[in-house]
Amino acid sequence: MVSYIEAATAPLKNTGQIRLYGDDGFEGMRRAGRIAAECLDALAPMVEPGVTTKALDDFIFAFGVERGALPATLNYRGYNKASCISINHVVCHGIPNEKPLKEGDIANIDVTFIVDGWHGDSSRMYPVGTIKRAAERLIDITYESMMLGIAEVRPGARLGDIGAAIQDFVEAQRCSVVRDFCGHGVGQLFHDAPNVLHYGNRGDGLELRPGMIFTIEPMVNLGRAHVKVLADGWTAVTRDRSLSAQFEHTVGVTETGCEIFTLSPAGLDRPPYIAD
Repeated sequence: MVSYIEAATAPLKNTGQIRLYGDDGFEGMRRAGRIAAECLDALAPMVEPGVTTKALDDFIFAFGVERGALPATLNYRGYNKASCISINHVVCHGIPNEKPLKEGDIANIDVTFIVDGWHGDSSRMYPVGTIKRAAERLIDITYESMMLGIAEVRPGARLGDIGAAIQDFVEAQRCSVVRDFCGHGVGQLFHDAPNVLHYGNRGDGLELRPGMIFTIEPMVNLGRAHVKVLADGWTAVTRDRSLSAQFEHTVGVTETGCEIFTLSPAGLDRPPYIAD
């Protein structure tokens, strides 16, 4: 039986209980989410043919440090990079390296910054130069699916409502939702309860209550949903080598709906990234 607990009285570890944050928690998440969003904004003109994912990762590390923020992924369970950068058929947890991006690639960049103990977690897709129409369509579908999931977030809704909205839309577009990875509770912990599935049935799952904070981060494949993790223990790829895309926002349940903590201050939430 899932229980809810006021975050201020909860131990700082994942107990399976659902933390309910107050005003202080929401304010902390606004600060952390904004730095994550600003970093993703700053990356937009940098993602181009010839740049290495290591160079992007180095920039992400420096961006955070300059603002008093630390990357949550650095030294997390042995991971030694400031971000995850996943290219083409890599579903998630791609490890930055010296290989340069090339024309036509698509890249997901996933950053989480810790700011005064709060975790701002977000990711976006970036086209590298001119990409194929199928890749553009996949990116659009993935973004729309995330926003449809977010639109379900309100007190009294169920986690299954989020998953159903995403799955129904994606499968209607003849794409598939990855089931091996999911969204998660976040706040003072990087990964916390609950798991937020990107598929499911309306009315299923636990009830959303004001104060809950979690990510919605659907991974969508052009081909089948099946993935495998490579020998490095992190990199997940599509088994059929089809393209994969992902977007991620961190949201909080309010009294009347939800707040997105990781919206782009520059309006660059989805490609094409043209500043206002």
